Amino acid sequence: MILLASPGQGAQTPGFLQPWLEIPGVADRLAWWSAVTGLDLVRYGTTADAEEIRDTAVAQPLLVAAALAAYEALYDDGDLPGVVAGHSVGELAAGAIAGVLSPETALVLVRERGRAMAEAATVIKTGMTAVLGGDPDEVLASIDKHGLTAANVNGAGQVVAAGTVQALTAFADDPPEKARLRSLSVAGAFHTEHMAPAVDALRRIASGAPVAAPRTRLLQNRDGAVVEDGPAFVERLVDQVSAPVHWDLCMETMRDLGVTAIIELPPAGTLTGLARRELPDVERVALKTPADLDRARELIKADAA
Repeated sequence: MILLASPGQGAQTPGFLQPWLEIPGVADRLAWWSAVTGLDLVRYGTTADAEEIRDTAVAQPLLVAAALAAYEALYDDGDLPGVVAGHSVGELAAGAIAGVLSPETALVLVRERGRAMAEAATVIKTGMTAVLGGDPDEVLASIDKHGLTAANVNGAGQVVAAGTVQALTAFADDPPEKARLRSLSVAGAFHTEHMAPAVDALRRIASGAPVAAPRTRLLQNRDGAVVEDGPAFVERLVDQVSAPVHWDLCMETMRDLGVTAIIELPPAGTLTGLARRELPDVERVALKTPADLDRARELIKADAA
């Protein structure tokens, strides 16, 4: 069984979309989605610098558009993987692939999500720090001690702490034993209480979005559950903006479902990297450029046989 994974914010790098424009139809599709989002997605994905695409209001629509474009290049019209999952904002791409949302609805929602989260991040200076290694219980206890939130519990020995800059500084001065800390280049403390205003803003819009039932298994970040109801998935998406992402639980569900291969949509590498450590027996393909499509298609063909 193949799982198609869509990465979250922070995976983007300057120029990552450039090679994908060589695929017939991708540039036209991105031009249409640029009109939907009000952003020049082609420019942001090709010539924009790192600071420009760090902007939450830009990064989030760019990531969802890139994932959807690669999905359409990989699968024939109407074909689906056995399971779909997205990390944080990647859940909007996953929801569109599963048929809960149309691509246009997903892009409208992510446009408003990005704007609302960027605005919420201006209220007080906040940030996020990756914690690599260390005893899991001690890491979580230390995060809590410093008044921070474990905003991303990613498995494979990786947790992301989030909160005020002051609290993160104190955390860096007193790190958990045997853990390495790495400050992340993000605009705020996503998936924490600091994003509550964004939840309220997104809920007002999402309540009127056209929604359908998933056409394949669709995992959700709150608890790794397979969500079978479209409106429930969208409600969870909205709430997730201020709630921790549990990719560790998603990977547990992948294991329970019998996932045999993971294909990560661009900008790929982060989620297949976590799977390499947590699910070593699962085959992995990171779609970094169109050159990786043939290997992914081989997996899809073998899975269907």
